[in-house]
Amino acid sequence: MVGRILEAFSNGLRVLLGCLMASLAVPVAMQVISRYTGLIPTFLWTEELATFIFVWVVMIGSMLAVWDGTHFDVVISRDALSPGGALLQKGVVYAAIMVFALLFAWYGIEYAKVGSIQNSVMMRANLLWIYVSVPLAGAIWAIFAAYRLYEAFSAFTKNRTAAS
Repeated sequence: MVGRILEAFSNGLRVLLGCLMASLAVPVAMQVISRYTGLIPTFLWTEELATFIFVWVVMIGSMLAVWDGTHFDVVISRDALSPGGALLQKGVVYAAIMVFALLFAWYGIEYAKVGSIQNSVMMRANLLWIYVSVPLAGAIWAIFAAYRLYEAFSAFTKNRTAAS
C-alpha cells in the first residue's frame, strides 16, 4: 500500500520534472536569441527564472534518483557478495542516505527561513521559493530512503530465513 502511494508520488514528480525541463527551455532560448541575434531585447529576469527552475530540476531529479536507487550507489565487489551481503550493503547505503537526508531537512528549515526574508534582484520574487527546495528534498529523500531501507531489510530477513 505504502509502496503504491510512493510510486504514484514519484510518477507525479516525473511529470513535474518533465514540465519544468520543458519550461526551462523558454527563458534559456530567450537568453540565447537576445544575446546572439538581437531579434528580441535582453530580458534580465530570464536568467533568474532559469536559475529558479534549474534548482528545482536538480532537487526533484535527486528525489527521483533516491527513489530509483541511482542517487548514491557504491559498487564494492557486488558480484563477489552473497545475496545477503548485497542486501546488507544496500541497507547500509539507504541508512546513510536517510541520515544525510534528515540533516538536510532539519538544517534546511533554517536555511529556508533565511531565504524567506530575501527577494531576487530582477524578478522581486521571494527567495523562499528556492530555499524551500532544500528541506523539502531532504524530507522526501528521507521518506524514499526509509521505504527502500524497509524493502532491503525485509528482503534480507526473508533471505536469512530461507537459508536457515
